Amino acid sequence: MLFSLVKTFVYFLTILSIFSLTVQKTKAQGCSDAGFCTMGAMKPDQHFNRRVQLKLRSVQIAQYVGETVFGEINTATIVDLQVGIDEKNSVQFKLPYVITTGDLGTNSGLGDISVSYTHTIYNHKDYQWQATIGGKLPTGDATRTNDEGFVFPMVYQTTLGSYDLVGGLSFVSRRWLLATGIQHPLNANDNTFTRTTWEGSSLEEVARKYPAANQLLRGTDIMLRIERNFRLSRFNFHIGLLPIYRINKDQIVDPATQTRIKVDKTTGLALSGLAGFGYNFNTRSGIKGLFGARIEDRDVNPDGLYREVVATLGYVLRF
Repeated sequence: MLFSLVKTFVYFLTILSIFSLTVQKTKAQGCSDAGFCTMGAMKPDQHFNRRVQLKLRSVQIAQYVGETVFGEINTATIVDLQVGIDEKNSVQFKLPYVITTGDLGTNSGLGDISVSYTHTIYNHKDYQWQATIGGKLPTGDATRTNDEGFVFPMVYQTTLGSYDLVGGLSFVSRRWLLATGIQHPLNANDNTFTRTTWEGSSLEEVARKYPAANQLLRGTDIMLRIERNFRLSRFNFHIGLLPIYRINKDQIVDPATQTRIKVDKTTGLALSGLAGFGYNFNTRSGIKGLFGARIEDRDVNPDGLYREVVATLGYVLRF
């Protein structure tokens, strides 16, 4: 038994080392996950064991830290509440408090609210299929300003400023998690940032490096999560890949002509590598950690989702 555990742990460290070297040698440019990758059937580290009866309700308090390609530090304290209606149905609510600090200043406030409903559509002794439908609700209009009164680019905004429809499907076994999902924005936001709107500011030259997001309408994202889990009695760890593909171009309003235009180089693949762990103190509580690094990204991200590396640590209470 001990030899098996050591062998598994060495296997994990080898894969993680290879992954780390790959990330270091790759030109990473950001994260295009607008939040739906941690909703319902799409979330990471889903436990499956027909012999263990888990609590139907849980609350997780997590601390998130991310760094963008432009050097901003983004932190968020996230409350994630999951309420099981019965063994096959559950609802999830997520609410983050976000703080972003960088060369243009600091902005903080409530992030977008995530609400989802998940149903187990098929239960087998070795695996299960789950489906999720839900959405993201804005907590503002993405028009926050700095101390000088200039509207922040989207990377500094605490909200995406749009109502989004989310759906997903997952296959979960003791060793594997395969999930796919779609996020479709229903409206444009009210952000007015362009590279000329900071003219006269002492930070004008700094602001010019960010892409315009004037009345931004994001494109539709499709995601795939591929995750391999290694589970012991109390401890588990997992590694995986998270490709997200934006299938249509982002749109903004051209301030010169006041017409809506499509932004070039906003479609295509964003790919992240992930590694995480969990430890259960008992059946009621535990901790979870997750690290992600960008491997490949789209050339232009008006939505400001430019995180290169992210890390999350959370405490889970089940009741």
